[in-house]
Amino acid sequence: MFTLISTMRALAVRQQTGEALRCLHLTAVTEAARKGTREKARKKKVKVEVKKVGFIPHNQRDKKINVKRADKHVDDSWKQVPKDDVYVGRYYRWPVYTVAEAIQCHRETHHPTMYNVPNASLNVEIELNMQGEKATRFVDNFQRMAMIPHKFNHGEERKIIVFTKGNEEIVEAREAGATLVGGVELIKDITAGELLLSDYQFIIAHPNILPELVALRGLMKRKFPNPKSETLGVNLAEMVIKFSNGISYSATKDEYQQNFGLIKANVGTLDMDAQHLEENIRFLLQDVNSMRPKRDGRFITRVLLKSPPSSEQLKIDPFVYIPEFYDKTAAKASREAKQQAEPVPESKEAAAASN
Repeated sequence: MFTLISTMRALAVRQQTGEALRCLHLTAVTEAARKGTREKARKKKVKVEVKKVGFIPHNQRDKKINVKRADKHVDDSWKQVPKDDVYVGRYYRWPVYTVAEAIQCHRETHHPTMYNVPNASLNVEIELNMQGEKATRFVDNFQRMAMIPHKFNHGEERKIIVFTKGNEEIVEAREAGATLVGGVELIKDITAGELLLSDYQFIIAHPNILPELVALRGLMKRKFPNPKSETLGVNLAEMVIKFSNGISYSATKDEYQQNFGLIKANVGTLDMDAQHLEENIRFLLQDVNSMRPKRDGRFITRVLLKSPPSSEQLKIDPFVYIPEFYDKTAAKASREAKQQAEPVPESKEAAAASN
């Protein structure tokens, strides 16, 4: 404002006198940028680098997006129980069948007048709560072999090689159905390259040959016999029968919900005796329950029986065969029984191999 007034005064004086007057700037010194200010301002400006993002597969694109996903643990205990046979399923609780009733329902569905598959396989889906002892911990994925009392055609190729010393153990393993049984000579053939371990799905050993078997540890890697995987023990016949006729299953956590695990396994065919199928299911549930963490609450949350090609899934009560909640006294007793049943290594090398 002051600058504008002084300029007008200078013009008025110039008009009156007619002379060219020098314009006097009566204002303060014009504010100019100090030396180096602009250079400092340029340095402060941070250059934003645009990171190039490569191709993201379709099954990984949701990881960077906070998508609200539905809880996979189904809890319908708050719903009412249906009073008749005609109702909308989503508004009521799922009906719980006994194993015998569920098998009979599937047999009716696979009758020759319907699907016409009387020897269809009976599958079990076991839903797990993979929450560990702490809130931030979860049970790792595991793969096991459950021993069952009644064998069936599982459709898998299972070649078993057994390492042991002594004629009695060799005869015992062969009679049980092992593919190949041997001792030190067998180890020499493998070391020389005359025999490939990759041709065999399961490797079983007796503790009396562990010191010599350590030489093959690099070739066997994870298949090396140990008590935890139940591939090292004194009772060779029982182990061979278990790995040849048992149920192979694996528990996997959900990709987005870490506390939800699922097991899918085949327990037999519909043309088998219903009691035999029920016993196979009981042994499978007991084997799965042996992996439960030491915490309160349920480990097995829901069990469904399915039989393809039918999409029907029938819910059964697993707690008829296993305890619903964690029992500390029972867990301690089973742990002590396992420790007593474990074989004692004969030497330091055998002890290192078993660990």
